[in-house]
Amino acid sequence: MVDFTLRPATEADSSSIKDLIHRVGINPMDLDWRRFVLAVDGSGKMLGCGQLKPHGKDVIELASIAVEPSHQHQGIARVIIEYLVAQGPRPLYLTCRSRLGSFYEKWGFHAIESAEMPAYFRRLSRLVNAMAAFMNDKMLVMKLM
Repeated sequence: MVDFTLRPATEADSSSIKDLIHRVGINPMDLDWRRFVLAVDGSGKMLGCGQLKPHGKDVIELASIAVEPSHQHQGIARVIIEYLVAQGPRPLYLTCRSRLGSFYEKWGFHAIESAEMPAYFRRLSRLVNAMAAFMNDKMLVMKLM
């Protein structure tokens, strides 16, 4: 297990955050560095990141959880998620690939149906799942109360 600490992102971290998000292949939209927390090693190198992303006034998403591929499976994502979940309001939402649903259930998130989703997630779910049918995968929208 690698030794790391969490810290708020700075403007200087913006390009590193975007680069990591693209490298791991997750949603590259709305990556405002001011909302990010970073996991950094002793030399200050970013190992992972995550954010609480607003969608309107009362809808917040746990988003952009990313870890450098060479440092995955070492507890970095878990620590970032625990930190952000502790900071986030309720309800707190997230989107993920269906195969990751059980991972997020550890923190009390549960998959929700379209009727329970805020409008943003309902639209996103319809769009992504229409395309995902061709990729043999599905996007889940999950909620933590």
